[in-house]
Amino acid sequence: MTNETKTTEPAAEHTPRMNLAKHAPAFYKAVLGMEMAAVKGLDETLVELVKIRASQINHCAFCLDMHTKDALAQGETVERIVQLSAWEESRHFYTEKELAAIELTEAVTVLTDGFVPDEVYAKAAAHFEEAELAQLIAVIATINVWNRIGVTTRSVPGHYTVGMYK
Repeated sequence: MTNETKTTEPAAEHTPRMNLAKHAPAFYKAVLGMEMAAVKGLDETLVELVKIRASQINHCAFCLDMHTKDALAQGETVERIVQLSAWEESRHFYTEKELAAIELTEAVTVLTDGFVPDEVYAKAAAHFEEAELAQLIAVIATINVWNRIGVTTRSVPGHYTVGMYK
């Protein structure tokens, strides 16, 4: 066992590139507004699972830090968060509705694989009322915007506290 000291300070190659909120405040406020509109009417647990899964796919460490902390604060289990990256092999941890949302999240997030498959959309549509499905799509789109901002600007994880942006 080593005596290395753990730190939350970023490695030199991972220091933030810019503060987008400072340099594009109107855009940042618009995305915040999009975020608040997107989550209305959806279960908070489901929303955090979707945000965590998209952030895993997009390798957005800042958003992973934020949304795992938010999920834990809402009562989500460590086990379900940890298993989310392998949800296909860990289906028993999630409801059918959550699985449909997670699968839709992957299809929307990874558009380079092609269009969102009809069977994935149909599965989600079977578990969500149309208005709720529209909100789910909005949440998926919004977290993908945040992920792209976080990854591009190199937002540094480890400094988020629950409720910090509310």
